[in-house]
Amino acid sequence: MKKFLSHTGTVLPFDRSNVDTDAILPKQYLKSISKFGFGDWLFDDLRYLDPGDVRTECKTRRVNPDFVMNKSQYQSANILLARENFGCGSSREHAVWALSGYGIRVVIAPSFADIFYNNCFKSGVLPVVLPTDVVDSLFKLAAQQENIELTVNLENCTVSYAGEQSWSFSVDETRRQNLLQGHDEISITLLQKEAIQDFENNLKSSEKWLFSN
Repeated sequence: MKKFLSHTGTVLPFDRSNVDTDAILPKQYLKSISKFGFGDWLFDDLRYLDPGDVRTECKTRRVNPDFVMNKSQYQSANILLARENFGCGSSREHAVWALSGYGIRVVIAPSFADIFYNNCFKSGVLPVVLPTDVVDSLFKLAAQQENIELTVNLENCTVSYAGEQSWSFSVDETRRQNLLQGHDEISITLLQKEAIQDFENNLKSSEKWLFSN
């Protein structure tokens, strides 16, 4: 998993509350357990005028010109700004995979659904909780200016704008360290590979009956 230290990127203002995981990635695209290849279907029902078309290549589908993701000024955006209870609904990891596959590295919102929040850390996406009034001010700023950039620093847990305004956020220290070092649950386990192997070898010696045919 890619390390997350500090990230500066353009904000994609997604001004909706209670966005569920089926809106993030509709159910018809849940046919693979690979983490890759879902970015083209992110927000599919909103992004395209032919939603749910699993047979047509996305590059030839009809895009919805009114949806924020399709506006030219946001084509390179990789920080998603959202409203409260983002990621509610079913507990599909695919929703985070779609965000990551599109290139979203940070999601900022006043609150997240618990399972979605937990899944973000497993795929290198940083969910940042900021107070509602701060999120409101960021949406107003995005409406006044195109292509606003924020810097999200995980080392000191701050979100800053133009070097003038800065807001602090909190994150569980274990999760913070895992992202800083680029570790997911599998790589963390592999760090203990030798200890696991020693345990198994000792168990085979002390409890031979467990391994007899």
